[in-house]
Amino acid sequence: MARHVELANLVLPEFGLPTTQPLIPLETYQARIDAAMTRASAAGYEALLVYGDREHFANLAYLTGYDPRFEEALLILLPGRKPTLLLGNEGMSYSGVSPLDLDRVLYQSFSLLGQPRGESPMLKDVLKAAGIRGGQCIGIAGWKSFDRREASDPARALEIPAFIVEALTELVGKHDRLFNASDIFMSPSDGLRAINDVDQLAYFEFAATYTSQAVRNLIFGVEAGMSELDAVALMRLTGLPQSCHLMFSSGERAGLGLASPSLRRLQAGDPVFLAYGIWGALNARGGWLAHDANDLPAAVRDYLDKLVAPYFRAIVEWYEAIGIGVTGGELHRIIETHLGDPFFGIGLNPGHLIHLDEWVHSPIYAGAEIPLRSGMALQVDVIPATHSPYHTTNIEDGIALADRDLRLAFWRKYPAAWDRIQHRRNFMRHALGIKLKPEVLPFSNMPACLPPFWLSPGRAMRAV
Repeated sequence: MARHVELANLVLPEFGLPTTQPLIPLETYQARIDAAMTRASAAGYEALLVYGDREHFANLAYLTGYDPRFEEALLILLPGRKPTLLLGNEGMSYSGVSPLDLDRVLYQSFSLLGQPRGESPMLKDVLKAAGIRGGQCIGIAGWKSFDRREASDPARALEIPAFIVEALTELVGKHDRLFNASDIFMSPSDGLRAINDVDQLAYFEFAATYTSQAVRNLIFGVEAGMSELDAVALMRLTGLPQSCHLMFSSGERAGLGLASPSLRRLQAGDPVFLAYGIWGALNARGGWLAHDANDLPAAVRDYLDKLVAPYFRAIVEWYEAIGIGVTGGELHRIIETHLGDPFFGIGLNPGHLIHLDEWVHSPIYAGAEIPLRSGMALQVDVIPATHSPYHTTNIEDGIALADRDLRLAFWRKYPAAWDRIQHRRNFMRHALGIKLKPEVLPFSNMPACLPPFWLSPGRAMRAV
């Protein structure tokens, strides 16, 4: 039976910010490389190459702690050899961020145009020196895998730069010895980055407190007359590395969704959308810069009943259903049941895996039989794109699933973060009427809090 939901006066507690930053231990990075090599060997690969650039950094950073800042990079893993990391000019010094013992090799073609390029041999020779030889089968992880809807031979569909593929093909002898290995890391069922240990989850919670608090700061402080840039200044951004550009737009720009803030002046009655992501977390909200429905255009003053209430009802059921062993198909069915009408415009997956990158993959789609597992970090990400004057409403927050042993480890190693999680669970249950399963750990400082009218942020949706 569908829950009744309503707009109510709510006090959103101060859950606090971290005073310590979780770190990934050296031995974890070493274990990750070993696990990747074991997966590669089981797949028949004699070497595993992991490509990264500024946008597509997460697999490389997961293995090494190094993320390319301006340039490209390539990690070469072979059994019995020290890992080799090819770097551009500026990456050489920054690569000290990795705690691993790596063979750091300068390959200047990864550098920016116009920089010195005279000290590096050809890529084929660099790869050969790193242990790549003729006849090998090579697994290559970039940032995306393919299926038969997209490629006639998905296993050999490569998304890394062509000049690297060409050098590898020349060296190993045939293109058909090169394989897409991204699923080693990004498969939604068993990818290495789909399941996280306690330190990684603690880092995600650390990140989510900052992204969610920043979103909260804007919503609870914004005023008509500010520019979008003035409003973003309220967020008190930290400088932690972003997983995507900051998004804030209003008025006629709000329908763009992905737009960055501008000098446009906010007006009462504007539709608004905000999203902010750093490594391991993203939070977003959409609504109206209004005190109540009377500030909205006359044609959409039923916004609360037509869009917000059914949306929140769906999110409540999603939250109460998710847990270890639940399939992605079941979560998809819940959203389809409540929001399947084309008016709501739910076009993307209603939830997905998150890691250092904002979107890893999704086990949540129609008919998915993938059971959710302990250690998964997921985004509650159900975005109505009505493409109508009703604009949108949304909750995008991060959660994790943790079995009893993982919860116990979290509590023992990160007690302050554990206290924040428990306070969020209590708020969701007692203030919002959302009863979570024990394994569901909310990471947001606005956990499931949905104020539809941002000039009245103390009024938010709840289930009764």
